[in-house]
Order: sequence, then structure tokens, then C-alpha cells
Amino acid sequence: MSESAENIIGKAVEISGLVSYQSGSVVSRTLIDRKTGTITLFSFEAGQGLSEHTAPFDAFVQIVDGTADVTIDGKVQRVSAGEFIIMPSNIPHSLKAVEKFKMMLVMIRS
Repeated sequence: MSESAENIIGKAVEISGLVSYQSGSVVSRTLIDRKTGTITLFSFEAGQGLSEHTAPFDAFVQIVDGTADVTIDGKVQRVSAGEFIIMPSNIPHSLKAVEKFKMMLVMIRS
């Protein structure tokens, strides 16, 4: 996990190992941060989450490990490892760890 984003560019990397679980916490690691968009990895301990908010761009979330409840406009979807969900722009959404989980968040600005 000590590798910087620059050290992983152009290399095959096992995604789950790029962010660790920390007791009672949400951990994030930004892999790409450009004017055109971002790719960020997150880990959530069970019960942790992100409170309801909106974003000006669609957000693609792929679950890498574990299971999360993703609420979009008041409707809950259970999403597990290997699955993804797209959270539309300007619609309230939130996430909560059913069990500890890791996710990749991709936001492309337009």
C-alpha cells in the first residue's frame, strides 16, 4: 500500500490491495485526479458509510469486496463484490456497509 499512484501506472495491480480496512473508519485512496475526472478506492468497515448527498456528475461505483446498501432517491439497492451501480447526477444518494466493503468510484466530469 505504500506505492504512490505514479508507481502503479502502466502496471497490472490487484485492486483490493490498494486500500486497507481500518477499524471504525472509511479509508480512501485517489488513483487518478484530473480536471476530466477521478478514480478513488474506498474501504468501509461494517456500519460505516457516506451520508446522503448529490454530485454534479454521474458516479460509477464498482464493489471490489464485501456488500453495501446504496440508496438512490430513497430506493435501496444491495450491491456486492463484482457488481456495480451508477449513481446519477443531481439525485440524492448514500452508501452504507452491510459488511465491510471496498469500492472503486469513477467520476467523469462533463
